[in-house]
Amino acid sequence: MRNVKLSKLWDQLHSSYWFIPAVMAIAATALAFIMLNLDRSGNADINYWWIYTGGADGARSLLEAVAGSMVSVAATAFSITIVALQLAASNFGPRLLRNFMQDTGNQFALGTFLSTFIYCLLVLRTIHGEGDGYSLFVPQLSVTVGILLAIISIGVLIYFIHHASTIIQASHVIINVSHDLDKTIKRLFPEKVGEDQTEQDVTASIPMFFEEESYPIPVMKTGYLQAIDDAEIMNIACKDNLLIRLETRPGKFLVRGSDLVRIFPQKSVNSKLVKQINDAFILGMERTEQQDIEFPIDQLVEIALRAISPGINDPFTAIRCIDRLSAGFCQLVQRDFPSPYRYDQNHKLRIIAPGTNFTELLDRAFNQIRQYGNSDVGVTIRLLEAIATIANYTNNRQYSTSLKRHADMILQDSREGLLQEQDCQDVERKYHAVIKALDYNNTIKNWNFIEHKSKK
Repeated sequence: MRNVKLSKLWDQLHSSYWFIPAVMAIAATALAFIMLNLDRSGNADINYWWIYTGGADGARSLLEAVAGSMVSVAATAFSITIVALQLAASNFGPRLLRNFMQDTGNQFALGTFLSTFIYCLLVLRTIHGEGDGYSLFVPQLSVTVGILLAIISIGVLIYFIHHASTIIQASHVIINVSHDLDKTIKRLFPEKVGEDQTEQDVTASIPMFFEEESYPIPVMKTGYLQAIDDAEIMNIACKDNLLIRLETRPGKFLVRGSDLVRIFPQKSVNSKLVKQINDAFILGMERTEQQDIEFPIDQLVEIALRAISPGINDPFTAIRCIDRLSAGFCQLVQRDFPSPYRYDQNHKLRIIAPGTNFTELLDRAFNQIRQYGNSDVGVTIRLLEAIATIANYTNNRQYSTSLKRHADMILQDSREGLLQEQDCQDVERKYHAVIKALDYNNTIKNWNFIEHKSKK
């Protein structure tokens, strides 16, 4: 969780359409001055066939043509991008626009066209012919580089057309979101963040009158909680000898004045501490996947719900979303969920952080798809297959109980939503296969436990 603010800043820059084009424009400006200095030095060897050797008028015409065409191409690329964003918003939901804004390919293409335009303008202003009132100057190396940039821009244009037609495909969008889910799982569940404690140990660490004697610190602005600087919170708690309980977690919407944390003891609270605590919580206008694992899950669910809506009626896209959700949960069940209790180096409880659990995430992923897709036999069967797949990756009894609960609800909803008896029988057969997989995994777990006890 280090460098949370830097990570947030990079995420904002990465999600903007101006950052990469601006960097490339600056690089083009620097390249223009470097090449012009080489031309003015007169030390450059230009005895090569590929170096421009024409006159001032030809150089002007050439660079004017390149600069004019680059402006037109950039305007066309921008129009195509806007159309792609409109299609994405209507087909996949407005929350998916952030993924398109983060697409580096589009930013690089736009930056290439603008950089070539800027370079040609800067070189064009230095070209002087014999009748211009200045000494003759034709920057041959600079013009040659301009021609090279024009050729590169043609290749980038071909790439951009292919890329723009690819990123709006449903399969591509789903894969990108699933990659975000995978990276979020690896980032938030790499190792134990807190320490697992017995109930007696935790009770002993929490002051008896914590609720009565702790002081709530309100949030100073309204927005979505995007990230928490855990290291800064821990530093504050250790420096002032505090116990801090977080009242929210990333992904939640906070209204100004609502409780952010509770501080114990109350006497340590002052205006400086309130500001330090608020500075450690990063709020924004929208959710991000930086510390919010529910966000990419919600995105996949939103795509699935739009696909099975009566207006679109595309169950195959919903099935792809279910497949990606099951793949994410197969990773998740193999990782330890972080403990809410965070201790300092002296093993003293400093932070109590509310977290999510497997059951909540499973409900978030499957509940709405089950409710809206109960009349589609393909979606229903794929939900059961996803549960069976997840069951094969875990022997955790609590996880198995949550998976069985969802299988039961899917079966019950299918009986109410499916009209054909044969469809109901197909769902029931798949349901029994899921129960068999869950029972088998629980049996294996019991055998392993008995074997471990016998070795002791």
